Amino acid sequence: MSKGIVQVYYGTGKGKTSAAVGQCIRAAGQGLSVIIIQFLKGKEADEFNFLGKLEPEIKLFRFEKADRSYDLLLASQQKEEKQNILNGFNFAKKVIDTGECDVLVLDEVLALPDLGIITVDDIINLTSMREDYCRIVLTGRNLPRELLPYADVVSKIDLEKDDTV
Repeated sequence: MSKGIVQVYYGTGKGKTSAAVGQCIRAAGQGLSVIIIQFLKGKEADEFNFLGKLEPEIKLFRFEKADRSYDLLLASQQKEEKQNILNGFNFAKKVIDTGECDVLVLDEVLALPDLGIITVDDIINLTSMREDYCRIVLTGRNLPRELLPYADVVSKIDLEKDDTV
């Protein structure tokens, strides 16, 4: 796995987080340290809690306190959660600045500008902080065009069929 790159998984399809977690497991298998920060999923997003068994190689962080996803919260609850999300984003900057890990995944970070929580420039500035030792993986439904020049690998995951609805 090469280092020092920004990788993006985006699109309307399912599996963006799973693809990012796959990169994490692969990196951990190569002896690299991994931090995953999840946004907008609520603290009860159980599907990846098994990653706790892989500590200390893979560490999972969620800064949100609400049980439900951000988009399901009342406006008053969203205001409080916005600060928690900003704390998570600031933690990501600290992780990069201190070189705390080899691979940093920011799950659903690409949705934060759409919600007015951060700007695309905030994400660009974060990706520009990285050194050659750090791979950053970003996920979300939409990829802002302004971010494209800062990404080294971009994978679009589209939904073609979903009979589960």
